[in-house]
Amino acid sequence: MRIKIPKITKNFYFIVGVFFLVWMLFIDTNDLYTQYKLSKKVAALENDREFYLQKIAEVKKDREELLSNPELLEKFAREKYLMKKPSEDLFIVVEEE
Repeated sequence: MRIKIPKITKNFYFIVGVFFLVWMLFIDTNDLYTQYKLSKKVAALENDREFYLQKIAEVKKDREELLSNPELLEKFAREKYLMKKPSEDLFIVVEEE
């Protein structure tokens, strides 16, 4: 019994085309797996970008509020940076766990 090989597989262009296809899909530096990893990374970075753009908008809003309201600015400076007036004494209470 003899196995019959299709005539198209003996064609030079078919062999070169199959080799090229295998090379591009699995061996090349831009193969399918690499493209998949890169697309996942791009999606993650776009999500991070949206998060940071939202945070930047929040910080800009808070900054505008602080710069427009002197009482809020004083409260922020006292709480965040422990600033005080020269005639005041500052006591820091640390709660034990």
